[in-house]
Amino acid sequence: MPLAEIKSRIAKAEAKAGREPGSVQLIAVSKVQPNERVQAVLEEGHRCFGENKVQEAAGKWPDFAEQFDGIDLHLIGPLQTNKVRQAMELFDSIHSVDRPKLANTIARLAQELGKCPDLFIQVNTGEEEQKAGVMPADADAFVAECRKLDLPVKGLMCIPPVDEEPSLHFALLAKIAERNGLQGLSMGMSGDFEQAIALGATHVRVGSAIFGDRTY
Repeated sequence: MPLAEIKSRIAKAEAKAGREPGSVQLIAVSKVQPNERVQAVLEEGHRCFGENKVQEAAGKWPDFAEQFDGIDLHLIGPLQTNKVRQAMELFDSIHSVDRPKLANTIARLAQELGKCPDLFIQVNTGEEEQKAGVMPADADAFVAECRKLDLPVKGLMCIPPVDEEPSLHFALLAKIAERNGLQGLSMGMSGDFEQAIALGATHVRVGSAIFGDRTY
């Protein structure tokens, strides 16, 4: 689907939900996409991208950053503590802060580097054993813990279970964000981003609808 069509659908969803035009940021998920597909989207003028793995991003984005100004790079996949320094030097935002050890490592390196990406706390809204994220019942305490560390927590992120109605998970995430005074909601993907926008998403993560099927 052309990028322009996705952007048009986002604009319609914003209008339908009574949201400000341009209040939703489109993260083009470029993980495991060939460089020529990513370059084509960059050439169309899009600058906000999402990657799942630090290593893959490190092999791809420094070169693109030399060719294109204003790239805004988001880490949307799980982050290991031994990759934190590299991630903090590469990404503008990290959407997968999900445990105290990771928060403490980011805080320590932020002091050392004198900068920190914008952070989103990942909430495991479906309470799935195999999935990363803080449990909904523990989210308030973890937000407070991150704030004590002076971390720039901008919002929350979730990935709903594949076999459940995503709107229920988006509504839960929005509720947790609201009571913690957080504006950012990273939720909604290729199949459900309009529902996410209706429930307050500020960042939607769209991959296959823009780039086509992934190339592993």
